[in-house]
Amino acid sequence: MPKKKIEALEEVKRNYVRMALESGNYSSIARHAGISRSTLTKWIKEYEDEVREQMEDPTSAIVSTEPTKEELKAKYEQAMKLLG
Repeated sequence: MPKKKIEALEEVKRNYVRMALESGNYSSIARHAGISRSTLTKWIKEYEDEVREQMEDPTSAIVSTEPTKEELKAKYEQAMKLLG
């Protein structure tokens, strides 16, 4: 049975992948997210193409400001609660 993906969690993962790709400092981003570097690396493998495409496409730019670290953390915690 395939795992059910929760959109809020997927969005948080994509945001951390983007932060990692933009900064190039995977270890720091993983620490900030409270995950292992290997987990972040798995997320990057899963979402890199999609995130890079969004980063390069000017029409997909976020109109509002980037989410704050606190907002990302809150979304991540909400997603983790949903996972149980």
